[in-house]
Amino acid sequence: MSQNEKSIYTLQFILLCLSSLLFSSSFNMMIPELPNYLSSLGGAEYKGLIISLFTLTAAISRPFSGKLTDKWGRVPVMAIGSSVCVICGFLYPILSSVSGFLLLRLVHGFSTGFKPTSTSAYVADIIPQHRWGEALGMHGLCFSIGGALGPALGSMIVNSYGINVMFYTSSFLAFFSIIIVMNMKETLVAKEKLNRSMFIIGRNDIVDRNVFPAGIITFLSYTAFGLILTLIPDWSEHLGATNKGIFFTAFTVASVMVRFGAGKVSDRHGRPKVIMAGLIITSIALFVISAGRDINMLLIGAGIYGVGTGILSPAISAWTIDMSNPEHRGKAVATMYISMELGIGLGALLGGTYYNDQINRIPQIIRFDILVLILGIAYLTYWARNKRRIKA
Repeated sequence: MSQNEKSIYTLQFILLCLSSLLFSSSFNMMIPELPNYLSSLGGAEYKGLIISLFTLTAAISRPFSGKLTDKWGRVPVMAIGSSVCVICGFLYPILSSVSGFLLLRLVHGFSTGFKPTSTSAYVADIIPQHRWGEALGMHGLCFSIGGALGPALGSMIVNSYGINVMFYTSSFLAFFSIIIVMNMKETLVAKEKLNRSMFIIGRNDIVDRNVFPAGIITFLSYTAFGLILTLIPDWSEHLGATNKGIFFTAFTVASVMVRFGAGKVSDRHGRPKVIMAGLIITSIALFVISAGRDINMLLIGAGIYGVGTGILSPAISAWTIDMSNPEHRGKAVATMYISMELGIGLGALLGGTYYNDQINRIPQIIRFDILVLILGIAYLTYWARNKRRIKA
């Protein structure tokens, strides 16, 4: 068989996807229930911090996870990320004060600061470059399935057994993710023993300048996701949804349906064209979400938003790896995720602060973010024109 005819769906790749599905389910199952839980603790005014604190530590940890991924190995860094989810799930019921909850959100962020960085590098190691878009799309599909199952399962568990059982279930899912990861083959060839120098971060270890264009688009596009995570649970309840995870289920189902195909299209026709389409569709989704005044319109908006992010995510990930140096693949992926977390965190913080439990403010907050996406479209247009000019 020629390389072009070989299947990318090896046991190694399937196990990686299963591990990510469980990991994604673990931390996503909490999201719809946390705003009400924080209110029950007396911290309603801190809802904007639920996501922003999580993404803050995720972003801070990226330079460390990127360096460790490039030097210590992909597998141990993935295991660390899932281990944080295991620990935090058991601690939420114990640290049941506002300050304890906010502290745990900070710690919990280290999970996504570690696992996705090393996972993306692992995918690039085992998949031929000309099929990165397809592979990252399929991996993202599995991650998104976890993002759909998690919120729906979390809300169902809370309604039937209480929120503490949901926290414990989150821990068990992450534990199974660790078991899978620890039985996978390491792909880093020049692996080094863990040493103190790996935790010393210099200026050149923080970000990879080669992937700045992808980082800028990632930052701008993910401000919307920060708003969605913070505001939609309350907005769903206001519109009459009994399960606050229903938006995320609809969004993820739509995302799953397009990710695989979108990744293949970006392999064939280039990342920027696909990313542009994703930005435009996401802008339309935000308008529909902000204009809707019943649960049906909300779900239509969720579906369109899922299509937009399903197109964007694998294309941006593959674009990042395209522009990276193979020896610094972990740092490049970390740069993209730092941009993602900064976008999510800023969107959550500013949106949650302005919202301040005033439900009528939610549509105008979401509409404002359309302008941010338009800025992303303008930047990508400028970058593409400049690239063509340089080639000419």
